[in-house]
Amino acid sequence: MPCVIIAAHRNAFEPVLRSWRRKRVLKRATIDETLWRRVVTRLPFLAGLTDDEARRLRELALLFLHEKELAAVGGLELTDEIRLAIALQACLPILNLGLDFYDGWVGVVVYPGEFRVRRQELDEDGVMHEWDDELSGEAFPGGPVALSWEDVELGVAPAADGGEPGYNVVIHEFAHKIDMLKGEADGFPAPHPDMDAAAWQRALESAYARFVGMVERDKETLLDPYGAEHPAEFFAVASEAFFTDPHALRAEFPGVYEQLRLFYRQDPGARLPRA
Repeated sequence: MPCVIIAAHRNAFEPVLRSWRRKRVLKRATIDETLWRRVVTRLPFLAGLTDDEARRLRELALLFLHEKELAAVGGLELTDEIRLAIALQACLPILNLGLDFYDGWVGVVVYPGEFRVRRQELDEDGVMHEWDDELSGEAFPGGPVALSWEDVELGVAPAADGGEPGYNVVIHEFAHKIDMLKGEADGFPAPHPDMDAAAWQRALESAYARFVGMVERDKETLLDPYGAEHPAEFFAVASEAFFTDPHALRAEFPGVYEQLRLFYRQDPGARLPRA
């Protein structure tokens, strides 16, 4: 019994200890001002943040870099610019939610470009199928987030340089991590207590069904057609657009935009100019 009591006390004090550690980090660590400005200017969807929002995003990025372990593979040099660029994009969705939304894992693996993941699937006849997927990003349940740096750069590049409106692999994969907070990613993260759960579910379900129909008819859409693969992918691609091309998302899927505004507790359309 004593060990149970000790464990219970430890769990009760963990939020207090975590808060104390984070305050300590923020007092002792800083982000170089020149580095900060250089990276922020390359992320156009950060435009319009208030001074308070920019300060909180900076603190979140600092804590993210302290608590998560970033590692480069495949010969990529993990520079301070790369680390901060990933941290800022990863923290934008949780600006008003908090770093605890990324609990339960620590690793971020950065590849120079697309990478391969071995897949296995058992069909209904009991036959195991294996194949390699070429990916730009992957969020592993309970494990790390893997990113292609080439695709991260593509997500912030101007259209003239090959950039695609609404595309952002970092936000995509970290939206999956938010979705996984309650377990398996299903495209319906748990809504906040002050949200209408039925409206949240209804808006995402109906939009996903409509989107699948658009993709099947080859109808032009803002969102990446990959989002039609599964509701979890739809939530992730909608989150990409919400933060990087909000006016287009609101025009095409107003119900989804409104629900994401409530969920993320942000309104990018109010702070970003129309393209």
